[in-house]
Amino acid sequence: MRRTAILLFGLVTYALAFATMLYAIGFVGDFWPVLGWRGPWFRSVSLGGPATALAPALVIDAFLVGIFGLQHSGMARERFKRWWTRVVPEPIQRSAFVVATSLCLIFLFWQWRPIDTAILIATSLVGWGIVVLSTFLVDHFDLFGVRQVWFAFRGTPLPQIEFRTPLLYQVTRHPLYLGFLIAFWATPFMTLGHLVFAAAMTAYILVGIQLEERDLVGVLGDTYRRYRRRVPMLIPVPRSRRE
Repeated sequence: MRRTAILLFGLVTYALAFATMLYAIGFVGDFWPVLGWRGPWFRSVSLGGPATALAPALVIDAFLVGIFGLQHSGMARERFKRWWTRVVPEPIQRSAFVVATSLCLIFLFWQWRPIDTAILIATSLVGWGIVVLSTFLVDHFDLFGVRQVWFAFRGTPLPQIEFRTPLLYQVTRHPLYLGFLIAFWATPFMTLGHLVFAAAMTAYILVGIQLEERDLVGVLGDTYRRYRRRVPMLIPVPRSRRE
């Protein structure tokens, strides 16, 4: 029963995260009107949501991104993980993290204050494609906690994932984050509200990368240091391939 419960929790978590990601595409890209979907359930960075004066809207939106950043980076730290696994079973630790992230994003979608000042038309689908591809280049199901609960359900130890740098990871150390940045900045309807969202999330990503790479150096040591010297952090520009 415990294994079944763990597996079900992981699968439900995956469904929640997948639905949240799909909603995020419409939210960030302002795609709902294109699909003909309107109403209070279809909010986006620039459309829908409560009408709010400029100054309060800026404060609220920055606060919402701050909540997401605090949760996402805080729960990803090794010290928090060690404490957290005393509270929840280790196989669902990643799934619990994914649930918390999804709930923070849902709260952000719900409470976001759009600021309608159109300044740019572009597209963000390429960015979202890079995001999805990047998850599969490493381990999609591990990233969302499904791999952990599956091995727990089978009653077998969780194998360690080898450090690999396939395809996009040969030209940028963080293609997932690069995809998000493209999606955030290249949008069909760039408004002041979207600009605030994109700028705040960019700042969070840059800070998050530093914290993540510090952990990776701690775990992988010189292997990751050599990789960091060889491959750019975000922008895929050529570098001399020195060890």
